[in-house]
Amino acid sequence: MIYDIRHVTTYEYESPVSFARCTLRLEPRSGGGQKLISHHVEIRPRPSERNVRRDFFGTLTESVVIEAAHRNLRIDSRSRVSVSRQPPARDAGSPAWESIRDIAFEATSLGPSSPVGYVFASPLVPVLRPVSAYAALSFAPGAGILAGAVDLMHRIRTEFRYDPKATVISTPLNEVFDKRHGVCQDFAHVMIAGLRGLGLPAAYVSGYLRTIPPPGQPRLQGADATHAWVSLWCGAELGWVDFDPTNDLLVANDHIVLAVARDFSDVSPVDGIIVGSPKQKLGVAVDVLLVE
Repeated sequence: MIYDIRHVTTYEYESPVSFARCTLRLEPRSGGGQKLISHHVEIRPRPSERNVRRDFFGTLTESVVIEAAHRNLRIDSRSRVSVSRQPPARDAGSPAWESIRDIAFEATSLGPSSPVGYVFASPLVPVLRPVSAYAALSFAPGAGILAGAVDLMHRIRTEFRYDPKATVISTPLNEVFDKRHGVCQDFAHVMIAGLRGLGLPAAYVSGYLRTIPPPGQPRLQGADATHAWVSLWCGAELGWVDFDPTNDLLVANDHIVLAVARDFSDVSPVDGIIVGSPKQKLGVAVDVLLVE
């Protein structure tokens, strides 16, 4: 499948901003059944500096400096991506989760794809006993890691309510867990925290969903903005397998990966600092259209 993706971020300021420095992570990844065909970002007002690098996790990160006074900032990202991936069946056999836990802690590599980098707490995903205990209910002794993760994903989908007004990205994980309300970022963080609490390597995935589902299929939640899901290392043979707890899906061709890291703080599509205005209004619009 080939998708055209448009991701427009706008800021409106109450008073003129004299200086802005932004960090952009808007280029979709290549790899894991996905190939980036083209990518372009247009910024208005025009930046005085634009510098590109790859961060530790392999995400293309662009640093932008705007020195012209402005009351509106528009970042228009357009990409074309080819996706062809086949997830394992939900009931496929897999190694016992305890063996994966032990192998992950024995990893000798500290690179971005090494499982050991994703077993510890991170800025937005603390390891909490109640969340670990919640996850443990899905992982009986000797159970396959894939079956356990599928069950945990399903429980989050059925026991948590999708509610865009319930949280913001700074809402603490324990509050999300207690309320059982939130959005895709919250559900991904909860699932990651539970898996890490069991010693299992779990990463945060930022990306997109196709806007229009196949005929006869329900519209997926989170399709009008960036989406988030979980990648779990299931051993050398299965590798990293992606789970979408918001929609109770093993990730296939409806998902487009933008970035993979420890939690949202590593992959925010647009962040930065400004000098000048005490108040601002943020707008984000995402379109994901199937080309062929």
